Amino acid sequence: MKLKYCVKCVLPDSKPDLHFNEEGVCAACQAYAARTEVDWEARKNEFLEIVDKYKDRTNKSWDCIVPVSGGKDSTFQVLKMLELGLRPLCVTATTCDLSEVGLKNIENIKNLGVDHITFSPNPVIRKKLNRIGLEEVGDISWPEHVGIFTIPVRVAVQYNIPLIVWGENSQNEYGGPDAATTSKVLDRRWLEEFGGLLGMRVSDLMETRGISSGDLAPYTYPEAEDLERVGVTGLFLGQFFPWDGMTNALVAQANGFQTTGSVVEGSMVDYENIDNYQVGIHDYFKFLKFGFGRATDIASLHVRRGRLTRDQAMDIVRRLDGRFPWTYLGKPLEEILAPIRISVDEFMAICDRFTNESLFIQNKDGSLARDPEGNLTKVSYDN
Repeated sequence: MKLKYCVKCVLPDSKPDLHFNEEGVCAACQAYAARTEVDWEARKNEFLEIVDKYKDRTNKSWDCIVPVSGGKDSTFQVLKMLELGLRPLCVTATTCDLSEVGLKNIENIKNLGVDHITFSPNPVIRKKLNRIGLEEVGDISWPEHVGIFTIPVRVAVQYNIPLIVWGENSQNEYGGPDAATTSKVLDRRWLEEFGGLLGMRVSDLMETRGISSGDLAPYTYPEAEDLERVGVTGLFLGQFFPWDGMTNALVAQANGFQTTGSVVEGSMVDYENIDNYQVGIHDYFKFLKFGFGRATDIASLHVRRGRLTRDQAMDIVRRLDGRFPWTYLGKPLEEILAPIRISVDEFMAICDRFTNESLFIQNKDGSLARDPEGNLTKVSYDN
């Protein structure tokens, strides 16, 4: 299967929900180009008007919730709320395998001068979900990717805080259906379509795995009547202020955020996805399923902003994308897999089950061709 690539960036047509126009330009590039038509001053004023309606004038509670992982984007979100004079309650739905630098960056967010809640789901259940996620949908961090969208909403209901300020709309930043790219609101419908469920619903786990609804509560979106009672509204900050991950990283670093200091495995920068040791596995499975990984995503962002040429981005993708995840943030694969009791050999067998073989070069006997490090080679890296 020969992949078709965007003529402006380096995203392939195998990316789910990514559409190309007649000129061969992907939806993500089209959405970015459309930003030049946005009146950002008007968007800022719109945001301020919305926030003003939710601001706690009694000074007895919080003005909004900001979900924070400790990453450069959530650090930027907190700084923006403080800049606008808001009092946020920061909520961390803990990562599945928190890194040392990730822990330091969560502590840094607290020290910016905010109240903070860390919610840690039952680790026994989470490990079970890690394994189920890896084996059934090819996402070892499935419980994290669901929980980051459900836990802050549950906190909003619990504490009667209507406004939640999220980061970027990923469908706008990375490409998605036209209607989704312009959405300013994150709600249940957005979660179910784009929020990491990957076709495995929480209710499925109750029925097929016998996990109780109580144990799955952290991963369950609140009931509609509870959302309506509190009036929960989730806004994408990136739809009201120009969004750029690299700028966010620089601002965050100027305010105590720490990077790894060297390019992260499978990536091309030192500031992205550095809080969870499982990310390397997650990104590798994206490569196996769809033929692109984290380096493609980031390189494409830089191409759109004029920091890289398309040829430079393609060279980076060829060298860095889709490497077998023997380590991540320096932690060996066997140590990352140990908590869910999966060996490296078992992991490789799971990888094979999720590999779209038509995207990769094969040997004469039909087996996948691998280099000495176990890396696959795509059938095509450009048009």
